[in-house]
Amino acid sequence: MKYLKVALFSTLLVVVAANFSMAGPTYDRVMKDKTVKAGISNKGKPFGFIDANNEWVGFDMDMAREIAKRLGVDFEPVVVNNKTRVSFVQTNPPKVDMVLANMTHKRVRDEKIDFSITYFFDGQKFLAPAGTIKEAKDLAGKKVGSMQGTTSIVNAKAYLKKLGDSNPQVTGYQNEVEMFEALRSGRVQAISTDSTLLIALASKEPGKYELVGEFISDEPYGVGLPADDSAWRDAINFAIQDIWKDGTYMEIYNKWFGPDTETPFPMTEKIEMWP
Repeated sequence: MKYLKVALFSTLLVVVAANFSMAGPTYDRVMKDKTVKAGISNKGKPFGFIDANNEWVGFDMDMAREIAKRLGVDFEPVVVNNKTRVSFVQTNPPKVDMVLANMTHKRVRDEKIDFSITYFFDGQKFLAPAGTIKEAKDLAGKKVGSMQGTTSIVNAKAYLKKLGDSNPQVTGYQNEVEMFEALRSGRVQAISTDSTLLIALASKEPGKYELVGEFISDEPYGVGLPADDSAWRDAINFAIQDIWKDGTYMEIYNKWFGPDTETPFPMTEKIEMWP
């Protein structure tokens, strides 16, 4: 019996050690390497995109760089898209230490990775050629484009069903660029995703496209993080709160969403602050 207990105890230690190794001390590794790898889109204007000078810029890029600065480490951006932004923080070790890629904090995603507090507040709408869709109900029966691997396509289908469309025709595209091209070419009559992304797309041809209807969902963006590393999650949350507290957040926000930008989007919420 004594040997059995020892064997069981040894097995338990192995299991516990394995679980700790799977969780991964992200905070310790980042502090040791003095570099944080951040997954960011390069096709999601104005959050992460390649500008006319062939530079990788955007709101998420600036926020990630500022978080790294608050942590006292260097910043290394890594390209992610709608299909890889979750999986890149799931690997062991993670391919990225955090993801800022206009990603809504959803319960289904929280089952796979952890999230920071909300760092951006958006909502989903539809975009259509100006004058073609007068009311939301006119969307029923129309061909609509959205994006693969996102909750936007799920929300769009559910909303169209509420409008009475029993078989919504919603096509998923790999990114915003392909989705917008489908609208421009007439393959779909409207597209749907987060409103800030739609505003950015519409700014390419001012006056030709317009947002339609009300918000069909709330889209609170969180920083995607490796699961089960509370020290790392706290560090990111503290950094976001400090960025808000000293006014840096609104400087970054107004740079990309202020009234004089291509994508004006008034700030309507406040970052969660802890005493």
